[in-house]
Amino acid sequence: MTVATPAVPGNLAAQLRRSERRKKTFAISLTLPLLIFLLAVFIVPIGALLVRAVENPEVASTLNRTVAALDKWDRASAPPDAAYAALASDLANIAEQSDAGGLARRLNSEISGARSLVMTTYRALPFDPGLSPAQVKAHMLEIDPRWSELGYWQAIAKNGSRWTPDYLLTSVDLKRDIQGHIVKVDADSAAFSRILLRTFEISAVVTIFCLLLGYPLAYWLSTLSPRQANILMILVLVPFWTSILVRSAAWIVLLQSNGLVNRSLLELGFISEPLPLLFNRLGVIIAMVHILLPFMILPLYSVMKSVPPTYLRAAVSLGSSPLAAFFRVYVPQTFPGIGAGGLLVFILSIGYYVTPALLGGADDQMLSYYIAQYTNVTVNWGMACALGAVLLSATLVLYAIYRRVVKSELSLG
Repeated sequence: MTVATPAVPGNLAAQLRRSERRKKTFAISLTLPLLIFLLAVFIVPIGALLVRAVENPEVASTLNRTVAALDKWDRASAPPDAAYAALASDLANIAEQSDAGGLARRLNSEISGARSLVMTTYRALPFDPGLSPAQVKAHMLEIDPRWSELGYWQAIAKNGSRWTPDYLLTSVDLKRDIQGHIVKVDADSAAFSRILLRTFEISAVVTIFCLLLGYPLAYWLSTLSPRQANILMILVLVPFWTSILVRSAAWIVLLQSNGLVNRSLLELGFISEPLPLLFNRLGVIIAMVHILLPFMILPLYSVMKSVPPTYLRAAVSLGSSPLAAFFRVYVPQTFPGIGAGGLLVFILSIGYYVTPALLGGADDQMLSYYIAQYTNVTVNWGMACALGAVLLSATLVLYAIYRRVVKSELSLG
């Protein structure tokens, strides 16, 4: 015999739906401030960085008539007289000298000497509006004969579009030739691939040393009582209370030729002359390991605390040696902590700027140093954002690899 289920009255169903909507609205209202915060300080800046890495507004916004006049130009023969007239008109219509300076810097990044050429011509304008294109050309060649060289006109035509892949290509040692084909830069000009490789090398070495130092310390902390572990964990977290700049400056005092480290080694008789510990790769690695070591210890400690100590005792009781039991039973269970700590330290390392800048030499600077140079010195925002996009891409790739490895381990487990 089938028992009929009583139907829910319409007004009760409506009340249930309204109650569910109120709960969802309340939950969204609780998370909305966090979402707004992430959007304002994380998503929007990253989006602006990626847009600026491919944006090329300097030529397109100031030399629009010139770009139009060069649209049909083959970039191999002399530019038409109309292009000279359009260029003179465009430069004369630039109201702010800062805009002319931005244009000059952009073209100078393509061909050396463009900055002085553009600014000299800009200050000599305007010409008589009644001049013919041929007369305008003659006047511009009188101002600076370099306007007869094709390289400057090719740079203008090449950068006529508001969007360009040039910054991103340069960040990986590629470029577009005159015809727009992507080719490798000259061996003498290829620098960013070496800088990126150097960044990964330093970060990998720092990560390995942090693991070698942090693993035994985290294991020791995990074997202590909660009271003792909490007290010692405070000592691990003490570096977080001091800024990176102060810690880097302290290492300069310690590692210099007359510093505490060299004087102690000299007095103990281990060395006969001071060791070069500063302004080289060794000083950078020492300081970065000191700064980033807590980021390795904390994930390891949290994972090790969750591993029951009875596993090791059971392995030993079954005939395994303590050392073999440690490496075959205990260490595999800490792989999640090793992966999380290694990923965290490596990602933080590839973005380091202050420590290598203060303690490293010319051959020890990482990619962030050149981002700062393009931002503060050469004021090339496009190139700075392109290098930032390279670092962002490397971070995302590393995180994707980590996620894939973790998923494969979970599936095997």
